[in-house]
Amino acid sequence: MTQGVMVFAETTGGTLASIAKELLGAGRKLADALGEPLLAAVLGHGVQEAAQEAVYHGADTVYVADAPVLETYQTASYTAVMAQIVAQAQPSILLIGMSDNGRDLAPRLAFRLGTGLASDCVDLAINPETKLLEATRPVSGGNAMATVVIEKTRPQMATVRAKTMEPAVRDPSRQGTLVPVEVTLDPATLPARVIERVKAKAEGVRLEDAEIVIAGGRGLKGPEDFYALLEPCAKLLGGAVGASRAAVDEGWVPTQMQIGLTGKIISPKLYIACAISGAAQHMAGCGYAKTIVAINRDPDAPIFQRAHLGVVGDYKKVIPAFHKKCEELLKK
Repeated sequence: MTQGVMVFAETTGGTLASIAKELLGAGRKLADALGEPLLAAVLGHGVQEAAQEAVYHGADTVYVADAPVLETYQTASYTAVMAQIVAQAQPSILLIGMSDNGRDLAPRLAFRLGTGLASDCVDLAINPETKLLEATRPVSGGNAMATVVIEKTRPQMATVRAKTMEPAVRDPSRQGTLVPVEVTLDPATLPARVIERVKAKAEGVRLEDAEIVIAGGRGLKGPEDFYALLEPCAKLLGGAVGASRAAVDEGWVPTQMQIGLTGKIISPKLYIACAISGAAQHMAGCGYAKTIVAINRDPDAPIFQRAHLGVVGDYKKVIPAFHKKCEELLKK
């Protein structure tokens, strides 16, 4: 019999990733609604502290697979070990973050386990009558929402979009159980191995982690507007600069700045869209921002239908005025 809600608690550099804390917060609510325990799976090398942090962030039992072969994420090794953990723990629900690793791991693991998967979910709930997981995800480029229910197979699996769940509150007084998992994988049998990892150089806050994002679209005049107009404003507010696909396709900014269905999925507290029309594919990447501010010269631009605040005007006049006002307020 399956029981419990399990979270794949991803780690970064031996510590719990932010997406793991968000899943633990969501998982805790689901587990409490079911009256069942919250489980976590921590994989990696030298991750004992991360496992203990999972307890502090709400897990009742943490399955710890700590081995050199798991130091770097690889599809084959993580799929095999997670399948082993699921077979041992028998959870009724399994949550995985929609990170680069989670996006790769979840469908392969679902196939291995012979179960269904609701992907890129933005809301999770337990049906009080059926006790089944109801996972809500955007469809049709973000224009509609679908609720997915996995009735017959277990575990019920879902990947969860980052920044859509409240992170668990850390409580260092919490007690939990750490269960060591024996890892018998032979690195020589893996179909691929990591030769080298090169960390990309980055300045400032990452686009995915930023609480404030200022983005530009094709309506800007060129790359100089991104770096001379938007970037200083974002830097002043401790935010990041993003772009629509159209601006990336023009070659004005690199692809890692792209926001949308085929780019980064973000959920900042404040999203300022400058000269972006608001196509469905773009809004799929930023539609869950807490507050959306649109600046566009076209009063009929689709983005005004999704924005919480709209400014009909020239961004070259609006952004400098906004920047100046922010400077004045911050000095106070």
